[in-house]
Amino acid sequence: MPSRYDDLLSLSVRRAFLWPAVDLYGGFAGFYDYGHLGARLKKKWQHLWLSYFLELSDNYHLIDTTTILPEASLKASGHVDQFTDLLVVCTKCKETYRGDHLIEAVTHEEHEGLSPADVDAKIRELKIRCPKCKGELGPARPFHMMFPIGVGPLGEDRAYLRPETAQGVYLNFKREFEALRRKLPMGLAIVGRAYRNEISPRQGVYRMREFLQAELQIFFDPAEFDSQLPVESVRTESVRVALTSEKGEPSAKDRTVSDLIRSGLPPFYVYHMVVVQRFFLDVLRMPRDRFRFAELAEGERAFYNKIHFDVQVRQDSLGGFREAGGVHYRTDHDLSGHSKGSKKDLSVQVGDKKVLPHVLELSFGVDRNLWALLDVAYETAGNRSVLRLPPALAPIDLGVFPLLSKAGLPERAEEIHRGLRREFDTFYDEVGSIGKRYARMDEIGTPFCATVDHTTLEDGTVTLRERDSAGQVRVPSRTLAETLRDLSHERVKFHDLGPPVARN
Repeated sequence: MPSRYDDLLSLSVRRAFLWPAVDLYGGFAGFYDYGHLGARLKKKWQHLWLSYFLELSDNYHLIDTTTILPEASLKASGHVDQFTDLLVVCTKCKETYRGDHLIEAVTHEEHEGLSPADVDAKIRELKIRCPKCKGELGPARPFHMMFPIGVGPLGEDRAYLRPETAQGVYLNFKREFEALRRKLPMGLAIVGRAYRNEISPRQGVYRMREFLQAELQIFFDPAEFDSQLPVESVRTESVRVALTSEKGEPSAKDRTVSDLIRSGLPPFYVYHMVVVQRFFLDVLRMPRDRFRFAELAEGERAFYNKIHFDVQVRQDSLGGFREAGGVHYRTDHDLSGHSKGSKKDLSVQVGDKKVLPHVLELSFGVDRNLWALLDVAYETAGNRSVLRLPPALAPIDLGVFPLLSKAGLPERAEEIHRGLRREFDTFYDEVGSIGKRYARMDEIGTPFCATVDHTTLEDGTVTLRERDSAGQVRVPSRTLAETLRDLSHERVKFHDLGPPVARN
């Protein structure tokens, strides 16, 4: 019986969401390509993300930076010396593994932050052997994860593909601060590709060597930030949190903002946990019980983070809660490092004092978010498969169909399609029975379909069908655009549009 992961990958490949890259030549581990529907889904996710997070402040802005960075800049950030995972190689078949992943597969618990000696000891204690050939595993050793690049005709300038989008933001901080009239807090958002030479890029898009990140880096004065945010307005709001000792549990506990602040978390940090939670629950429409923040202990956190909670979504295809983003308090680590490395002062004058800003990073793995959406949204029951994406994320907004391929119905349907496609992503189809056309739209997440029949030619109305309920109502074709806008912004409920009609 196929697994949930296999079902989702089959949907993704069959319907052109995404698939392993270069499969014409047998594939390229850790790299994925997006088909036409996946590219649309990705574009719409990015639009929602940018709209939501840039609207948090008038002083938050989008930038774009180079994907290749010189070694000196990544030396200053700490990546040259510290950006490693622990590599374990089978002594028999030479298969490579991440040490912590081998242990997690046996214990079903996270084991980040272990030393090579810790990994070796755990492998001996648990009697772990090579999953592929059952051979003996060699000692764990650090493996550097950045891709080196030789720049110039002779490759004499050493550089790397960026391991995260954040560094480009920090390198441009001072210029943007001056251009934006020297105000803090200042937010710089970036959406772009990053590269990590993963030891074992398994589980599809969850662990890739080339991936897309969306990040908002907020620069602030730590003495002022709490008072600059409306923390009081969210004090009674509940946040779903699994503390370090609770991460192995299948759920999370709701804790109020006040409780989290009393536990020692800075008010500005908890406020942004609320902001991120609202994005997942209210914008992406993730079910509340499938979302949580998971605390990382000191040994588990990245070297640059003082406080780190992962954003996790429970995904049946990946066996439980998996990371989709994070809220990272990086203090002044990055600007301080680049100040030392460049020998240029990155502190700024704000009012009557000089400040080296701290950074709060809201980070999102775009590919991971898209897979999580597919996991949460895809349902099969009997012969019906439905992808229940929020309308704002659906790759196709509306399917437009003639009931029959004759009697002037295709011409009228194509006219409606052409009139709507300037504003909406519409799809015209006249192939197969109307039931099969509806089924194809259901499986790719299209929230609504409009069918042109003989009544359309008489009174100008079409049958509008809703994906989730499969209900149908008749609406004037001339108001379709307005109706779709109202439905997508939830200004009207589908069944309030008119009395239901018999299904085609």
